[in-house]
Amino acid sequence: MDMRIKTMVLGHVQTNCYLVYEEGSGRGVIIDPADNGPAISAACREAKVTPEAILLTHGHGDHILAADGLRQEWKIPVIASETERELLADPSLNLSLALGMPRTSLKADREVRDGEVVEAAGFHFQVIATPGHTKGSVCYLEKEEKVLFSGDTLFEQSLGRTDFPTGSAKEIVESITGKLFALPDDTMVYPGHGDPTVIGREKQYNPVARYRR
Repeated sequence: MDMRIKTMVLGHVQTNCYLVYEEGSGRGVIIDPADNGPAISAACREAKVTPEAILLTHGHGDHILAADGLRQEWKIPVIASETERELLADPSLNLSLALGMPRTSLKADREVRDGEVVEAAGFHFQVIATPGHTKGSVCYLEKEEKVLFSGDTLFEQSLGRTDFPTGSAKEIVESITGKLFALPDDTMVYPGHGDPTVIGREKQYNPVARYRR
C-alpha cells in the first residue's frame, strides 16, 4: 500500500490530528480529531479522501473535540478503547472543562481492546493498550507500514503526563518499555503532540529507556 499521513496541528494545546489514507484510493481514517471539524473536513476534500472511521488514542478533550461533528457529517463510527468509556463521557475527567473547551461528552460507536485489529480504509490497525497517560490510552500499529500512532503515551524523547485523572506513572513506563520498545526499531512513531520519531531512537534517548529490563 501507499500510506499517506497528513498532520494537522489543531487547538490551543497544539494537538496532532492525522488524516491517514492510501494514495489514489479515496479512502482514509481520522486519528484524534482535536478541534476545528470544518478544517479537518476541508483537508479530506482537498486530498479527495472520504474518511471511513475516527480512531481515538484516548479521551482527553484536546483529542476529541471535533469527533462528534465529524461522525455526523461523514456518518462514520468513532472507535476508542472500552476502558476509556467513563473518561470519554465525563467532562471533568476528560479535561474539556479544565482546558477551557466546550463541555464535551462522547460515546464511542465501537469499543476495542488490546490486540484487536481495526480494519478501515484498507489498513489494519492493531490496538495496543498502553495505560498510563489515561487508563484507556491505546496506540494503533499498522504493521505492514511500520507506523505507530502513539497518542499521548510516547513522544519524541518524552512521554505523556500521568497527573491527570486515571493516569499512572508506573503503568506508562511499563506500557512504553514493555510494549512499544518491543516493536521493530524502524517503526515510525506519530505522537499526539510534537514531531514524529522512531522506536529505535526512543530506545536510546527517551528518559524511560533506563527502565528497560
